Amino acid sequence: MINTVTTTIAGNQIKIETGRLAKQADGSVLVSCGNNMVLVTAVSAKEAKPDQGFFPLTVEFIEKFYAIGKIPGGYFKREGKPSTESVLNARLVDRPIRPLFPEGYMNDTQVVASILSADGAFPVEILASIGASAALHISDIPFAGPTAACQVGRVDGQFIANPTPEQKAKSDMDIIVSGTKNGILMVEGECQFITEADALAALKFGHQALMPLLQIQDELREKTGSKAKRAFTPKVIDADFKTTAENHLMPLIQKAMSQKIKQDRYSGFEAAKKSAKEALLASVTDDKLKAQREKELSTIVEDVKYRVARSMILDTGSRIDGRDLKTVRPITCEVGILPRAHGSGLFQRGETQCLGTVTLGTGDDEQNIEAITGAYKKKFLLHYNFPPYSVGEVGRFGGQGRREIGHGNLAERAVKAILPDHASFPYTIRIVGEVLESNGSSSMGTVCAATHALLDAGVKIKGNVAGVAMGLIKEGDKVAVLTDILGDEDHLGDMDFKVAGTATGITAIQMDIKIDSVSFAVMETALNQAKDGRVHILNEMEKVMKTPRGEISEFAPRIETIKIKPDKIREVIGSGGKTIRSITEQTGVKIDIQDDGTINIASADPQATKKAIAMIEAICAEAEVGKVYSGKVMKIAEFGAFVEILPNTQGLLHISEIANERVRQVTDVLKEGETIDVKVLEVDRAGRIKLSRKALLTQ
Repeated sequence: MINTVTTTIAGNQIKIETGRLAKQADGSVLVSCGNNMVLVTAVSAKEAKPDQGFFPLTVEFIEKFYAIGKIPGGYFKREGKPSTESVLNARLVDRPIRPLFPEGYMNDTQVVASILSADGAFPVEILASIGASAALHISDIPFAGPTAACQVGRVDGQFIANPTPEQKAKSDMDIIVSGTKNGILMVEGECQFITEADALAALKFGHQALMPLLQIQDELREKTGSKAKRAFTPKVIDADFKTTAENHLMPLIQKAMSQKIKQDRYSGFEAAKKSAKEALLASVTDDKLKAQREKELSTIVEDVKYRVARSMILDTGSRIDGRDLKTVRPITCEVGILPRAHGSGLFQRGETQCLGTVTLGTGDDEQNIEAITGAYKKKFLLHYNFPPYSVGEVGRFGGQGRREIGHGNLAERAVKAILPDHASFPYTIRIVGEVLESNGSSSMGTVCAATHALLDAGVKIKGNVAGVAMGLIKEGDKVAVLTDILGDEDHLGDMDFKVAGTATGITAIQMDIKIDSVSFAVMETALNQAKDGRVHILNEMEKVMKTPRGEISEFAPRIETIKIKPDKIREVIGSGGKTIRSITEQTGVKIDIQDDGTINIASADPQATKKAIAMIEAICAEAEVGKVYSGKVMKIAEFGAFVEILPNTQGLLHISEIANERVRQVTDVLKEGETIDVKVLEVDRAGRIKLSRKALLTQ
C-alpha cells in the first residue's frame, strides 16, 4: 500500500511517499520537491556481531548522473567513488540521526540516500536528511526521531528557508540546521561576517521551519501502522564485577585525570587499567570468561573516565588540564618557516599543532568538478591532513577519509570569506593544513595556521580569521559551557560547537551534540563565549603577523592582467591555437584567456611576462590615424600595394600615395616582402585603412 504525506515550506511542497519503492528494506521513502526525488532506505541487521564494541552506522549519499539527464565522464562512463560533495552530504545526513539511536544498540545499520532526479532548484541534501529520518521512523529500527533539516539563507535582511540558487548567490549566510521538536541537533554552514545575534536568530528560524516536516513524519508513521520498534538487549556487565572494578579504578583514574599533559594522562589511564586487570583477573582461569572480563574492563574504564571528568567540571569548575571554563590554552605562532612554500604558518594551541601552507597557481591549476549540480571550477582549495603520528599512533596512509574531508571543508568555508576577489588577485590558491599534533579542535587550528600562511604569502585578505571549539557538559540542571575543548572534553562531553570568524563577524559554524537537544539559551552562551575566545586567539596571532607581506614569494608566479576586445580573442588564440602556443613557447609564460577579453599572463620571470604582453598587444593593436608604421608589402596590385602594418592588419597604399612624383607601375617602386614606412591617413567605418608613403617623403 502506498502512503503519502505532504507539507509546504516557504512555497516549496515537500512530499514523502512509502510503499512503492524498495519495499524489502526495513524502511524506505521517496522524498520529492518539484523535479527533485531522493530515495532513502534504512536497513539494520537483526543481531549484532559477536563482541561488537561500537555502533556500526554507515550513511551513503549516492549521486546518479541520470538524475540530471547526463552520462558520466571518464573512461568507464559510470559513477565511480563518491565525490567530495557526496561525502560531505553523507555526513550531513549522518550527524543528526546518530545521537538518536539507543545506547547499547550495536547492530550493523545502513542508510542509503540515492538521488534519482535533480534540477538544482532545491537542495537535495535536505531531502536526503528528511528521508533518512522518515525511513528510520516508520521502520522497526530503534530510533528516537523524527528529525528534519532546513537550509537557511538571508537576503536583504530576510531569512529564507531552503533558498534557490539565485537567492543563495545574494545571501550572506548558508547554514543547514537539523533538529527535533525539542531543539537543534546539528548545525553546518558558512557566513559573510555575521554577528552572534544574527547567527542565533538564523538557528531559531531554521528550527521553526522544521516543525511541519517533523509533523508529517509522525503522520506517515501512523498511516503505515506505527510499526513497533524491535526489542534489543544491551550488553550487561555483571553487577558485582562492575562495582569491584569501579572501586579499584576510581582513585587511579582521578589521579590520571589530574595530569595536564595528554600523554601522561593516557599513560595513567593505561596504568589504571593494567592495575585493575592484575588485581581482578589474576584468579580467573576460564579463558573465555577472562577475555570477556577484559573487554568489560575496557568499557568500565571509559565509563569511570566519563564520570570523573564531568564531575570535575560541574562540581569544581576545574577542567582536565586545570583551566577554568573560559580560558584558552597557551598559543604560539611562527610564519615563514618553509623557504620554498609561497607562504607558511605554524600554529600551536596547547597540544594541538597545525602547519598551514599556501601555494599560488594559475588558471591551469583550477580544479574541474563534475557534479550533478553542474560542472564548475574551484579557484580555492583547502586540504586537511590528519596523520596517525599526530596522536602518537601507528596507522596506514591512504586516501582522504570522511573525517579529513569534513574537517577540511569546515576550514575552507571559514577561510573562503576573507580571500580577495579573483579579479583583483587572479590566482588559484591551495592551502594545505598538516595536523602535526592533536588534542582538540585541529580544524580550528588549521584555520589559524591558514590565516598566517596567507599573510606570509602576501595575499591581501579581507581580515584575519581564527576559530575555536566550544564544549558542553550537562547533567540535569547543571550546565557548563567550555571554551577551547581538549580531545577528551570532546569525547566525554555533550557538544562540539566550532565557530570561526574575524573579530567582527562569523565566517563558519558547525555543531554536533550527543544529547537529544541543546536549548537556545545554551547556544547563545556558547556563541558569545566563542567570540571572546576567538578575539583572544586573534590578538595572540596578530602579535606575530597582522598584515600581509608587501609582495608575494619570489618562487610564486607573477600574474599580470590585461584586457582586450572580445572580438580579438580569436586572433590571439590563432587557428587551432597556433598563435597562443607560439607566444608561450617563445616566452615560457602561462596564458589564461577569458570570454570577456581578460587575459592573465603568469610567469616567475618579469621580462618574459613583459615580452608576452607586448606580443599580445601587437596582435590586438589597431591602426591609429596619423601614426607612422613600419610595414611589410604583402601584395602588389595595379592600383597600389597592401601593406601589413600590424599582425593580421593590412592597409591599402594607393599608387597615388607611393611617391611625390607620378608612378606608372607599382613594381617600379615597390617589391613584395619589402619593408617600408607608411602613415595612416584614414580608417573608415568598415575598418578599411588608407596609407601613405608620400606623406613621409621630403618635398
